[in-house]
Formats: sequence, structure tokens, C-alpha cells
Amino acid sequence: MYKQQKGMTMIGLLCILALVGVVVYAGIRLAPVYLNYLKVARSLNGAAADVKGDNPDQRALMNALARQWEIQDIDFPDYKDIEITKDDDGTQMHVAYDQSVPYVANVSLSVHFDKTVKVR
Repeated sequence: MYKQQKGMTMIGLLCILALVGVVVYAGIRLAPVYLNYLKVARSLNGAAADVKGDNPDQRALMNALARQWEIQDIDFPDYKDIEITKDDDGTQMHVAYDQSVPYVANVSLSVHFDKTVKVR
């Protein structure tokens, strides 16, 4: 009697491993980019906490950002790229930037980051 075999073939296993490898490699390439974004977000929150008060001025915010950038050792973006705006709700710091990471040959992965922090 003929029995049907059940399970995955070697070719099927190799295809699945190749797909998993592509995704894992992308994660490995993007991990430093996201860790840098987390440092930027932490620096914005730290600078906002440093100058917490009724009416922080732009000079105090820039000095706090410069200190935070130095503490966190952030290379990109520069703290001078942070937009500081005042409106009726208070002062806000906003940063938006794109970062590209080479993936394979001439293929790159591009990520857009956008963060706004209110200074209270």
C-alpha cells in the first residue's frame, strides 16, 4: 500500500528560511536607526524637563538640547535642526527627518521620523 508522506520538503524549508533571513537582515540594518531615534526622543523629553517652567525662552531650550545631544552622543540630526515654536498652548519642540540605510547592493531602506514635544 502507498502511504502519503506529510511534512515540509527541503526546498520548502529553504524558501521559508530565505524569507526569514531577509526580514531578520532588514531588522539588523534598521536597529541602529531606531535606537538613534529613541535617543533623539529621550533628548527632547530631557531638554523639556530641564527647562520646565512658565515661559522658557529659545536660548535656554537650545542650551538644554545641546547638553542632551552631548550626553546621548547623537550624530544625526543636529540639535540645531530642532524647530522651536511658541503659540497659545506653550512652547513646542519638533523634529522631522529621514534616514536611509543601505540594504543590499543598490537597495536602501528609508525611514521617516517625526517627534513633537510640548514644554510645560
